[in-house]
Amino acid sequence: MEKRIDAPEVQQPLPFQSVAASAEDKECETDAAKNGKAVGFVLVHAGAGYHSESKAKEYKHACKRACQKAIEKLKAGALAVDAVTAALVELEDSPFTNAGMGSNLNLSGEIECDASIMEGKSLHFGAVGALGGIKNPVLVANRLLSESQKGKLSAGRIPPCFLVGRGAYQWALDHGIPPCPSDKMATKFSLSAYKRNKRKMELAEKVETEFIQTKRRRQSSENENDSGSLDTVGAIVIDHEGNVAAAVSSGGLAMKHPGRIGQAAHYGCGCWAENSGNVNPYSTAVSTSGCGEHLVRTMLARECSIALQSEDAHHALLETMQNKFISSPFLASEDCVLGGVIVLRCCRCTLESSQDIQAFLVEFLWSHTTESMCVGYMSAQDGKAKTHISRLPPGAVAGQSLAIEGGVCRLGSPIN
Repeated sequence: MEKRIDAPEVQQPLPFQSVAASAEDKECETDAAKNGKAVGFVLVHAGAGYHSESKAKEYKHACKRACQKAIEKLKAGALAVDAVTAALVELEDSPFTNAGMGSNLNLSGEIECDASIMEGKSLHFGAVGALGGIKNPVLVANRLLSESQKGKLSAGRIPPCFLVGRGAYQWALDHGIPPCPSDKMATKFSLSAYKRNKRKMELAEKVETEFIQTKRRRQSSENENDSGSLDTVGAIVIDHEGNVAAAVSSGGLAMKHPGRIGQAAHYGCGCWAENSGNVNPYSTAVSTSGCGEHLVRTMLARECSIALQSEDAHHALLETMQNKFISSPFLASEDCVLGGVIVLRCCRCTLESSQDIQAFLVEFLWSHTTESMCVGYMSAQDGKAKTHISRLPPGAVAGQSLAIEGGVCRLGSPIN
């Protein structure tokens, strides 16, 4: 679909029980159309949850490094799926995120990670769930994706796209991905959070039912201000060909039951990427974060992708977060629906200044119902990444309200 390059008008929030922050246009107009340099764009998130002011610098720095790694790949000519993987590896390696290194420990004191990746061009998908002993789960997900593109295995067997537990671990080793002992993946921060949560659980089990309920209510309030409650990290990318890709990685909820798999591994729930085609006028990419069970039951990633095919991206995302998530009939019993998304959509557009340039108009947004969400974004022409911690507006109630922000970016590259 071709469009003229005009920044979309920001729509006002619809009347609703939740509070929606007005979208802030963050213009990212590049001069690529003039100089013909490599193009590409990346948007990352470091989880939807609560980001304390004391650690804001670390969260932003992790997002900044992830953006830089992705752009380095794009400038070297890599396609979107490789760039998005590079961004996720950087986020997984940060001790401040709940993915890869420093992930939450489960009830048994072990680290089990989920991750998935999707390529918009081929629509192939790779995922791992409850995977322990691997430093970067996204590398296994990416390898599953690439192996599945090679065709059938011996005797006509269909190659796997989603592996869990011990089977995923052994498959990773068989395909040259090195192991990493769980004790090496835990950090001082994740260990102290585990010990603190374990003490709370042991105390709760010893007291009467009425006190348990009071204790749980107090713990829930405390967790809102505990950066250890952060969930999934993710990234979405568009490359010089206009291909999109999305990825997501998570250590899961703190004190989860061993074997629990969250949205980060589920198809259509953790991430989604789809190039434009005969049916879809826009290429779209989505990565989610938050309470995995809420995101799985609403398939939020794919819902957002479908909605972004409408005329107004901001309006579409706002309605989706309100009607398909906060007020979803699948979450009718929940009074606190927690989650967040980063999305982008792209279409080819005409450029009056030159007939030798193919241009892309990228609209990017993020939205969350949690207290905050840390994001970063960068184009191939930017000198450095921009980072931002989005917070709910004053008076808004987490789980019942939402914030939404974003902007537009014009990309251009020479036509071969």
